[in-house]
Amino acid sequence: MMRSIPALFRATLGLVAWVGVILQTVQFAGAEELVFGQSAALSGPARALGQGMRIGLLAAFETINQQGGIHGQRLVLDSLDDAYEPEAAIANTRELIQRNVFALVGAVGTPTSLAAQPIATEAGVPYIAPFTGADFLRDAKLRSNVLNIRASYYQEIEAILTRLTTDLGVQRIGILYQNDSYGRAGLTSVRRAVARHNLPLVVEADYQRNTEAVKVALLDLRRPRPEAVIIVGAYKPAATLIRWARRLDFNPYFVTISFTGGAALARELGSDGAGVYVTQVVPFPTDVSLPVVAQYQQALAAVAPERAPGFVSLEGYLAGRLVAEGLRLAGPNPTRAEFLDALRTAETINLDGFRLRYGPDDNQGSDRIYLTALDAQGRFRSVQNMGPQ
Repeated sequence: MMRSIPALFRATLGLVAWVGVILQTVQFAGAEELVFGQSAALSGPARALGQGMRIGLLAAFETINQQGGIHGQRLVLDSLDDAYEPEAAIANTRELIQRNVFALVGAVGTPTSLAAQPIATEAGVPYIAPFTGADFLRDAKLRSNVLNIRASYYQEIEAILTRLTTDLGVQRIGILYQNDSYGRAGLTSVRRAVARHNLPLVVEADYQRNTEAVKVALLDLRRPRPEAVIIVGAYKPAATLIRWARRLDFNPYFVTISFTGGAALARELGSDGAGVYVTQVVPFPTDVSLPVVAQYQQALAAVAPERAPGFVSLEGYLAGRLVAEGLRLAGPNPTRAEFLDALRTAETINLDGFRLRYGPDDNQGSDRIYLTALDAQGRFRSVQNMGPQ
C-alpha cells in the first residue's frame, strides 16, 4: 500500500543523514569513468518519457566517449526505473547516491522530482536537467545543486494563452490536469495566466496519475463548453480524452504542454490528433539546419537506429551535452561543486546553436518556447501561430 504524502516526506528526510555519511567517502579524482545516475519512468504509462530521456543521454555520452571522453574520463549512465512514482524515486535516489554517482541527470516528472530532489540537495549531489518545468526547481538559492535546461511550465502556458487569444480570439478556457504536484503546478500556472489576460477559467477537471480514468473529467469539461482546453497531463490520458471528445462531437482547441510527450501523444492519437497544439521547449528534432540537431540525429542513429528523432530524446541529448560541457569547463578531476560553479559562471553555453545561460540567481538555462501542431497523418509541424497556416 502506498504511504501518505506526509509519510513519504518523513521517509525522504530520514534518508538525509544516511546519505551524508556515504558522501564523505566519495572520490572521483583519477577515475577512468564518471557515472551519472538517472531515476525515470522506464515502465508504466509515462515510460515513453523516461525511455526517451535515457536514449538521448546515452546517445550524447556514446559520442563523447568515442571522442575520448572529457579530460580522459568516460561518461557512464546508470538508469533506474521509478515508473513515475515518488516512493520509487526516493529509493532509486538513495541507491544511486550509494553507488557514488557524480550527479543525477534526466529525472522525469514533478512528483518524482519533488520527492527525490531534497535528498540530492541535502547531499550536495548535482541534480541536472530534470524533465519538468515546475517552479519549485527554479529557486536557485534554496536549490543550489539544481540546474534546469528547459523553460518553466508557466512560460509554456503564458505562450499558449497569448496565442489562443491573439490568433484565435479565444475567451473561454478550461483545463484538464493530473491530480498531483505536476498537474497542480500546471493548474496554478493556468490560473495565473488567465488572470493576467483577464479571462475566466470556466472549468477545472482532473484525473489520477498513472491512470486513463478521464471519463468523468470529459463530462465536466463539456458542460460549460470552453473554446479551448489546456491539458497538463501525460500522453495516454490526454490521448484518451481527446479521442472520446471527438466521438462526442466536443471539439474545442486542445493544447498540451511539453511534458505530455509529443511523439507518444501523436502515436496514441493518429488521425484524431489533427489540430492539437503542443508547446515544446527544445528545437524541432528534424531541423538539421541547427548543428546540434544534426549531431543529435547522428548520435541517435548510432545507438538506436530503430528510433525516430523526437523532442524528448533531443532533450535528453541536450542534457548529456550540458553535462559534458560542465565537466570540460571545470577542468580535470573536478569536484561536484566545481562542476556546478563552472556552469553557473559561464558567460553563455553554446551547444552548437542551442544556447543556455545561468547565473547566481538563475538556474534555468533556456526560456525558449516552440509551438507545434499535429496534422491528420499524426505528424508534427512547427508553426508560428495558431489557426490556418
